[in-house]
Amino acid sequence: MEAQPVPRRPRPQVLRLSEAAAERVREIMARADRPMAALRVGIKNGGCAGQEYVVSYAETIDPLDEVVEDKGAKVVIEPKAVLFLLGSEIDYETTRLASRFVFRNPNETDACGCGESVTIVPAPDA
Repeated sequence: MEAQPVPRRPRPQVLRLSEAAAERVREIMARADRPMAALRVGIKNGGCAGQEYVVSYAETIDPLDEVVEDKGAKVVIEPKAVLFLLGSEIDYETTRLASRFVFRNPNETDACGCGESVTIVPAPDA
């Protein structure tokens, strides 16, 4: 008798987008000056709290990128950022003074006073 492979459980989606964020991602992609594959989200060292979120165009999707498709918008996450963003929601807010993506991240442990940088610990291995 041959052993049957055990089906793997589906991987959890790393993050989700609010309706406002998904709409803004779709708008950004439609207005790009050349075709882009997705919006890239990552983390970099910097700011007074130690880390900053980074959002940029992704011309291509790298083999190790995590691809998130939510509400008709496509976002890719840099491999080194996945554990830092696990469980997050990206929203888009417009106030009288600014419009910006806002990250609601359960892995944040601190933020600077100006709101430009954060301290994030990796999520426990899921």
